[in-house]
Amino acid sequence: MSPSQSASFLYAENLDAFPEELKGGIVAIGNFDGVHRGHRAVLGAALGLGHGTHHPVFAMSFEPHPRTVFNPSKPVYRLTPPPLKVEMLNACGLDGALILPFTREFAGIEANAFVQDILIDTLGISHAVTGYDFHFGRARQGTPDYLRMAGAENGFGVTIVQREEDEGAEVISSTRIRDCLAQGDVAQANALLGYRWYFDATVEHGDKRGRDLGYPTANLHLSGDSPLLQGIYAVKVRTENGWHDGVASYGRRPTFDDGAVVFEVFLFDFSGDLYGQALRIHLVSYLRGEDKFDSAEALVAQMDRDSAEARAALQSLQPLSEIDMKLLDLAT
Repeated sequence: MSPSQSASFLYAENLDAFPEELKGGIVAIGNFDGVHRGHRAVLGAALGLGHGTHHPVFAMSFEPHPRTVFNPSKPVYRLTPPPLKVEMLNACGLDGALILPFTREFAGIEANAFVQDILIDTLGISHAVTGYDFHFGRARQGTPDYLRMAGAENGFGVTIVQREEDEGAEVISSTRIRDCLAQGDVAQANALLGYRWYFDATVEHGDKRGRDLGYPTANLHLSGDSPLLQGIYAVKVRTENGWHDGVASYGRRPTFDDGAVVFEVFLFDFSGDLYGQALRIHLVSYLRGEDKFDSAEALVAQMDRDSAEARAALQSLQPLSEIDMKLLDLAT
């Protein structure tokens, strides 16, 4: 368990397993992919309502993304797959989370049945908090106004949180963050998230060419729908033995074989065997695009420059928020 997690956090993946301890609570409802600053405004409103009361505060979310269900040929990349979403919700200070399977059948539930059967009969909520754009039920008939009226009729409170904007008055959204990652704008993606975006992956065997170049790397494979722009990144990496600074290359290695896309990480001042380990990679900055070099020597010279630039970026690392501090263990 990471320092950002609480042992008392309760988690369920279906209504039948919903914990008795969370019944009667304040529920924040949304997709919450990325648990970005806009999502945390919704979660923060729920936590504020629960402060000083006996009501537990929990999140209700859905997997997979509705757009993936209705258009499976174009799945929506998850900034935070379910395990990471749950971890983030835990880090936000909630008492628990309910992640419901989203299916076509679930999408066809009438709005009044969603309210009566789920919110009232199963969860027994005292208050619901959602974002301004949350819709539910068949044909998205459950609007924020509908939820307000349902709450007034059935004795539970409803809070609708207005859109959260960035410093440029643009709405913060998961789609914007995916677009930023696809464009190599890691700084903007992280600013919208309020923490350094991260993913987990297991180290696999590669061709070991990096050793011959003086840069032994850990090879990781990202999912095929990853939007991440190919190039060179400064990264913060958590191994089984703790945190390390590093530089990473994501791409096809055009200088050598232009092969399958792979994420290769070189850890500074590290020696040891990482094969089979699950690493956590936090993106700190995007350094440059992937280039083809005329020789291995020219590539190594550029790698030396990349390493120096990455070290400089990591040396001045400051937490973006309290959540970022927790995730990177910067408080210790």
